[in-house]
Amino acid sequence: MKMKNITSRAALCSLVLITAAGCAKLDEKLYGSKSLYGNNAGSAELNGVYTQLYGQTDQANTYALQEHPTDEMMGPTRGTDWGDFGTWRKLHTHTWTPTHNQVNDTWDQLNIGVFRATQVISKATDNNIKAQASFLRAYFMFQVVDLYGQQPMRDPDAPTSSIPTVMKRAEATDFIIKDLEFAEANLAATTANIGVANKAAAQALLAKVYLNRAVYAATTVGGPFTFAKADMDKVIEYANKVTAAGYTLEPAGKYFQDFAWDNSEQSHGNIFGFYNTATSSPAPAKNRWRMGLHYNQTPDGWNGFTTLADFYNSFEATDERRGVDYPGLTDKVGLRAGFAVGQQYGPGHKALTQRSGKPLIFTPDVNLNFSTEAQGIRVFKYFPQPKADNTVNDDNTSNDYVILRYADVVLEKAEAILRGGTDPMGQTALQLVNSIRVPRGATALTSVDLAAMLAERGRELYWEGWRRNDLIRFEKFNDPVDQRPAKTDKSKTIYPIPQRAVDTNPNLKQNPGY
Repeated sequence: MKMKNITSRAALCSLVLITAAGCAKLDEKLYGSKSLYGNNAGSAELNGVYTQLYGQTDQANTYALQEHPTDEMMGPTRGTDWGDFGTWRKLHTHTWTPTHNQVNDTWDQLNIGVFRATQVISKATDNNIKAQASFLRAYFMFQVVDLYGQQPMRDPDAPTSSIPTVMKRAEATDFIIKDLEFAEANLAATTANIGVANKAAAQALLAKVYLNRAVYAATTVGGPFTFAKADMDKVIEYANKVTAAGYTLEPAGKYFQDFAWDNSEQSHGNIFGFYNTATSSPAPAKNRWRMGLHYNQTPDGWNGFTTLADFYNSFEATDERRGVDYPGLTDKVGLRAGFAVGQQYGPGHKALTQRSGKPLIFTPDVNLNFSTEAQGIRVFKYFPQPKADNTVNDDNTSNDYVILRYADVVLEKAEAILRGGTDPMGQTALQLVNSIRVPRGATALTSVDLAAMLAERGRELYWEGWRRNDLIRFEKFNDPVDQRPAKTDKSKTIYPIPQRAVDTNPNLKQNPGY
């Protein structure tokens, strides 16, 4: 299986301009003129910034850098499939270098987003447009700061001979907060769909930034971290604002409706992401099921990524999040929502086989360097809508793709309380964690500590692109996991700056350990 290349020639050239000694003004044609977000986004130029977010749905780059190095995902090589010159193995084993293809491509994608948003901000006269661009710039910058620890910046009107300045991690974090504060003050309270940023989106991202501020302000990469009470109080403040906006947790038995094909209509907690319909899905969620589906399942997939057995075993058997028969899905094409292990079935509950004819039984055991096509527990958090004839055409899929959702905000508030913050509403970390666990069929906890908090975040937010961020904050990122038996150095909590970026911008300094 070859990696899908989602970096266009135009995007790559733009990045070289951004990080090199000179930078020409980007051609407005890069934005396009077709409105993808209706009247809410407000301009074709702003649509171009939203469009740059589409790379977040790919199985590679930002998503891969945030998930593969963790305790919940790996990409095993299966014969000649998924070798890809070791790109997935190097991520899981923490053996990447400054020339790693996905380290390079992610840097490109995110920094192009920062630059495009900056262009819009510099020219916008409408505060709502400027606020949306500020939110989007903050999101791109948050990912750059989280992954790389440095943020190059360049004035769009600067001469081509200018060299981009570079903000260090703490300085860039303060910049992100200012962008989000402006966005919160000027965004609409509600929007037509999750594809357009509103006040709650800014508040949810502010909560996440403040929760991680200790990581970004630390004098030593990888910790130890000191969580300031003032920052934790800010997490709680913004979490309470999101609650006041009307977002709620899904009721018992409805966990997967945040990800299903009708989540636009059914979700109570999705705050920001990509809006898709059955006739127009510019940023579809289909990669999330294709990357694990076997070739003989319906729909067929790429037979790639798996979870780790230890992570799967962290769920109670009664926990809905571990996996359920989903009406309209399981009864039609055999897929279950959540984790897939054991004998797999197709339409008509027919037991499926591998290409060799052996039973298609997904097994917990998996080897990163060589696995058979049936090894590894798969994950189908998102899933397609079958047609009446029990087939699936996933060229266009109506699942909204979710970046920020309310359950994450609730757990962030609980963690902030546990780390010393004060909630004016009087809630406790234990109450908040159990408000998520109990409706899912998990046993109510009698106490909660940091270890329990990290575990619960994993069970609630698995495969949503936040696990690396969480593990680093809890100082567990470098711990041994399956297929990575030795503890790794703390320098791996941050990725290297791509070597070609360092070579072309003297203001960039390579990160420690590289």
